[in-house]
Amino acid sequence: MQKWIPLLALIASFPSLSATAQTPIGELRRNAGTTISGTVQSVVGNEFILDDGTGQIIVDAGPTWYHQISIREGEQLTVVGEYDDYDFDAFRITRSNGEVITIRKGSGRPPWAGGRDRR
Repeated sequence: MQKWIPLLALIASFPSLSATAQTPIGELRRNAGTTISGTVQSVVGNEFILDDGTGQIIVDAGPTWYHQISIREGEQLTVVGEYDDYDFDAFRITRSNGEVITIRKGSGRPPWAGGRDRR
């Protein structure tokens, strides 16, 4: 069992390898969670407001010139990403039917950083 302790500590330090706990939107500023779920309240381009009953947050799924996603008001979504100042940058969005929309890798700069010419 002792040889498993360092491995378990390593897995715990990488949230993507361990079970992902959902963080209430109302606590994002206090807890650096990576997974949120809720109902879409409004949509503008690739940004939408997600509400889980504890609060609301703008979710940013990247620029529409890079890719366009189709999210609708009233949808139930689970979003994996990171809290960034005033919004939540999406890495992956999962619809209630299990469909996954991959936005970008979770590490490093987004593929659209640097503008349209970087494609």
